[in-house]
Amino acid sequence: MITFTLPPEAEATAPPEWSGTPRDGVRLMAVRRGGISHHTFRDLPELLEPGDLVVVNTSATLPARLAATRADGVVVPLHVAGTLDDGDWVVEVRRPHNDGPDLRVEPGAVLGLPGGVVVHLLAGHPDPRHPSRLWRARPEPAVDLPELLGRHGQPIRYGYLTGTFPLSAYQTVYATEPGSAEMASAGRPFSESALVRLMARGVPVVPIVLHAGVSSPELHEPPTPERFTVPDVTARLVTSTREAGRRVVAVGTTVTRALETATDDDGVVRATSGWTDLVLGPDRPARTVTGLITGLHAPEASHLRLLEAVAGADLVAAAYRAAVAGHYLWHEFGDSMVFLP
Repeated sequence: MITFTLPPEAEATAPPEWSGTPRDGVRLMAVRRGGISHHTFRDLPELLEPGDLVVVNTSATLPARLAATRADGVVVPLHVAGTLDDGDWVVEVRRPHNDGPDLRVEPGAVLGLPGGVVVHLLAGHPDPRHPSRLWRARPEPAVDLPELLGRHGQPIRYGYLTGTFPLSAYQTVYATEPGSAEMASAGRPFSESALVRLMARGVPVVPIVLHAGVSSPELHEPPTPERFTVPDVTARLVTSTREAGRRVVAVGTTVTRALETATDDDGVVRATSGWTDLVLGPDRPARTVTGLITGLHAPEASHLRLLEAVAGADLVAAAYRAAVAGHYLWHEFGDSMVFLP
């Protein structure tokens, strides 16, 4: 995996709109075999060709951070990654100052939540034999999670942010299906205008849904199983685009993960829904995705392996060297790259 040092001034600490820059006004690095060029995100349509296909994740972000009270009376952030098929929750208990997951919690712990709800930590997730930062938890009484979050939740945020921002700041303009604990942030710079200009250029935009869990950036873990859907129309258009020799451009690692999960060994993408535990990397390169729009990930983040699975290690390393030298901004409110290998 590539390594680099992230300068402290390279962290985006607030949405760009808070300083007068529109969503599509963030910087965009175009990364190709022939070299690297620098643009703003609103230039994206001109960087693609008619017949290319852009695939977006229409999952909407939930206010998935709750204030939880431990048995000792200390209030801590609780990040809710989502629900399992049997109604149990997947949660991450944070340390009181939100500077990382609390790895000292044990099975049987009980946390009090707003609205008279308590949650019982049952076992580690996804492997109950090896508890780490994520837990299977059971609420008591059973409650409608989106309603509880809507009443009492806040967006998940990490220490590099300088303020508290509304849930609307954590949504893409095309988000329609609530379910993500954290924003599928690669698509955040898209504006309505950029989408219209893509389609007017002959670049269709089609959806998948993948509900992103909690990333816990302090530990750089690979993604855990996440719920997804690749609809039939998207599967057919992805396959026909590849057959025509054009590019399939995924908007973010969530789209890449969903599409690659739905791809058969013969390279055909089929309508699929369920849970994906696929982790892309050198031993499992991308089969379908041939272009990738992404934000900038922290050093040692597992997402870098996925970028390498699409674009190759050399191209990703060159892009990150250029980003550091060019003072690009990292994280969900930062700048963007488009890999077109």
